[in-house]
Amino acid sequence: MNKIIYLDSAASALKPESVIKTEMDFLRDSYANAGRGVCARALAVDDKIANARKKVADFIGAKSPEQIVFTSGTTDGMNRILRIINDPVCDDSLKNKTIMVSDLDHHSARLPFEVLRNSIACKIVLCPLDSQYNLADADLPKSDVFVITAMSNVLGMPQDVATLISAARKKNPDVITIVDAAQFVVHKKIDVQKWNCDFMCFSAHKIGGDTGLGVMYIKNPDRWISPDKFGGGMVAGITGNAVNNNYSFQWENAPSKFEAGTLPITQIIGFPAAIDYIEKNRPNLELIKYLHDELSKNKKIKIITERDATLCTFVVEGMHVLDFGAMLGVYGVCVRVGNMCATWVHKLLGIQGSIRISVGPWNTMDEMHQVVDLINNILK
Repeated sequence: MNKIIYLDSAASALKPESVIKTEMDFLRDSYANAGRGVCARALAVDDKIANARKKVADFIGAKSPEQIVFTSGTTDGMNRILRIINDPVCDDSLKNKTIMVSDLDHHSARLPFEVLRNSIACKIVLCPLDSQYNLADADLPKSDVFVITAMSNVLGMPQDVATLISAARKKNPDVITIVDAAQFVVHKKIDVQKWNCDFMCFSAHKIGGDTGLGVMYIKNPDRWISPDKFGGGMVAGITGNAVNNNYSFQWENAPSKFEAGTLPITQIIGFPAAIDYIEKNRPNLELIKYLHDELSKNKKIKIITERDATLCTFVVEGMHVLDFGAMLGVYGVCVRVGNMCATWVHKLLGIQGSIRISVGPWNTMDEMHQVVDLINNILK
């Protein structure tokens, strides 16, 4: 095998030529800052940002581009949501509130709330799982905040987000619902209106966009009075004086209120091309089914995922996952090994880590044949 076979798209997707060209053309021919100038070039960049925001809104079924906030990624978005909803100034503190998380959660979805529990005494409860390790809507605990992983990066099964949110609201109509869609967005159409979620996050790089860019959807941006970060571009006015140290601040409307400082302009400019690409080129999950069928024939391999999952995750008897990943890497096969920043689901499964194969639109069945042969040869 003399070429790279990239099977780690769940960590980050390879970039289509359309994204690369769009960003290079912008950097070379029309770069300027956004929201800072009045020259023709700067105004043209503002238009491109506005068009990209509308593209994202349409992509996820949002009512308005004003509901779309650009972040640096899912991790940034999830942490920022906590700060937005935990606002003591507006009597929105999460002190003594109940947060529902699950064992499917990525660290970025659950850790912010786990850490918060230690500082303000909020309560953490777990969303129940069914026998297939899917989030179960029956017998949901009552909660004030519900964090939902729309698709586990270890198990790769889409969750019924709309039903889960509906069930949670039957227990508490005012529950704040937060969806981590970082893996889901690659394989399924997001409809935030159907989900009826309050917040949703995903990262551009998962679908072929650039790194350093994410999306935070806010259903009702006007509800959240105080921004969570401060800087240029989000201040409408400052009144008062330094004599008595009495200042009053007026914030811009959303989304500017939540976008302090210079945006990741180049990444945003390239993002519409990534959206066009993924809508036409979803990963071929027949490749995953083939891997599942073939690898399950090897008695040394225990497959964790279902056949119709979006991933093929497994462990190898008598071999550490890092050793196995390193051996594949020698032959140019790139896979993910470890706990995938999802410690809780690995604890639930009773394992330290796993080996994950994920495919992108660029992968072929011929590559799967090569990988299966290579794995079987390694395990002889």
